[in-house]
Amino acid sequence: MKYLIKLMLVLLVVASSKAQTLNESNASTTKIAQDSRPKLVVGIVVDQMRYDYLTRFYDRYGDGGFKRMMTEGFNCKNNHFNYVPTYTGPGHASVYTGTTPKYHGIIGNDFYDRERKEMVYCAGDDSVQSVGTQDDAGKMSPHRMKTTSFTDENRLFTQMKGKTIGIALKDRGAILPAGHTANAAYWFHGRDEGAWITSTFYRNDLPKWVSDFNDSNAAEYYFKVWDTFYDMSTYTQSGLDENDFEGGFRGQEKATFPYDLSKLSKDNREFDILKATPYGNSLTTDFAMAAIKGEQLGKDDVTDVLTLSYSSTDYVGHNFGVNSKEIEDTYIRLDLDLERFFKFLDAEVGKGEYTVFLTSDHGAIEVPSYLASVKIPAGYLDNNLRKEQFNTFLQNTYGTTEIMENYSNSQIFLDRKKVMDMGLDLQDVQQAIANEQLTYEHMAKVYTATTMSTNDFTSGVEELLQNGFNQKRSGDVILVNDIGYISYGKTGSTHGSALNYDTHVPLLFFGKGIKQGATFDKTVISDIAPTMSALLGISFPNGSTGQPLGYVID
Repeated sequence: MKYLIKLMLVLLVVASSKAQTLNESNASTTKIAQDSRPKLVVGIVVDQMRYDYLTRFYDRYGDGGFKRMMTEGFNCKNNHFNYVPTYTGPGHASVYTGTTPKYHGIIGNDFYDRERKEMVYCAGDDSVQSVGTQDDAGKMSPHRMKTTSFTDENRLFTQMKGKTIGIALKDRGAILPAGHTANAAYWFHGRDEGAWITSTFYRNDLPKWVSDFNDSNAAEYYFKVWDTFYDMSTYTQSGLDENDFEGGFRGQEKATFPYDLSKLSKDNREFDILKATPYGNSLTTDFAMAAIKGEQLGKDDVTDVLTLSYSSTDYVGHNFGVNSKEIEDTYIRLDLDLERFFKFLDAEVGKGEYTVFLTSDHGAIEVPSYLASVKIPAGYLDNNLRKEQFNTFLQNTYGTTEIMENYSNSQIFLDRKKVMDMGLDLQDVQQAIANEQLTYEHMAKVYTATTMSTNDFTSGVEELLQNGFNQKRSGDVILVNDIGYISYGKTGSTHGSALNYDTHVPLLFFGKGIKQGATFDKTVISDIAPTMSALLGISFPNGSTGQPLGYVID
């Protein structure tokens, strides 16, 4: 009996000791978790940035911008979009929601709304009003995005104490990343105003710091001559300045440096010309720094989030193409903007107190006319011929062309009521159209909505199509063009496909809680949001399908 009592006392002491140790361990873990949270997270999306812009222009970059992120942070070198279409709206939504259009519902920049029987804009919202302008450019919100973002989850986790501010020249680049609960999103309204604006979805007036910035004539400062930052003879990572593959600006005969923006602005929608130059990125950086000060971001122990999208890279790429001197100069200057921004964060928030990730919303194709000139298969689609052939098919097969309700984003939408009224089987009509479209020149693949809804693809373009397919919002027939063939003008670059030139984009992590290193393991764009959620110790976005990249987090 005495032995049992002694044994029980020993066990009680051991258990008590273990419990104390466990409690101390849990307290320590909690403290570590709290201490590991950055004061500020900055998510940077560089619009239309191919991965090879990191490597191609590497020697032109200084040590404080892209290189600082690569050397001090973590570089995911094989990062891809895992869906199509690779457009700006879906891209920004996917980065921050951790999922694809299949779930978040942003299937294009503009897309057809079956219920309303009209095209809608991904961020358009007639139920709200513009703030900062009388123009309708402010009637925007994230209401069409069906899932939360990690910025939303951080707001919920912190009981709305952690702020979220979204900034971009493009409205969709500011709005979709900031999510549904943001304190504000701001975008640039050009034309004859040159002002940063928002909508009543967020607030009913501009805060003083925004009004002060608009009144400072910061945008007017950039109406100057755009010439190469360095001597043009050193720009060896791009093609000839004068060539047949670039668009240029109205009012200047050749698309060659220099560009007098003050003179050219009159023929190029005034302040809007800044968007298509590297100075649009500089203006965005200026405004972002003003936002950090004005909103006191990163000034306490509750994590704030700034979503920052650099839109000018996309405008320059569309205009001049990915092999242009203009693109090389734009990235050299963006690198300098990043350097001054990171130095500002070091001073304002504190070195080692903030975390940054940088990625892109899509890549871009080399100008097909340039590719063809060097004997690489590429070219342009004859949409008029396709339309003529398809209308003939519909008339001959069904006695009417009105069976097609809409064609957009490489998708055909059928008038399903008309199909039913004509006594036709929807699946049969979808398949007949798919078979017809597949016969057209430069059509590589065609799939039906039924195929997308009833199969589980795990590889190839089919997987990407399925990840981009939303049953309620996508079309009845989905078209895939030949590699290198686009529906676009003969100058400049575009994007949207499932091919590597559109899907392979940078992914850099840098700052507090991030390891140093690099990987060639494949990562996908939907991994970003759960990784940031894991870093912050918050819930994943409610529709997230990506995986946290544990090897990135310190």
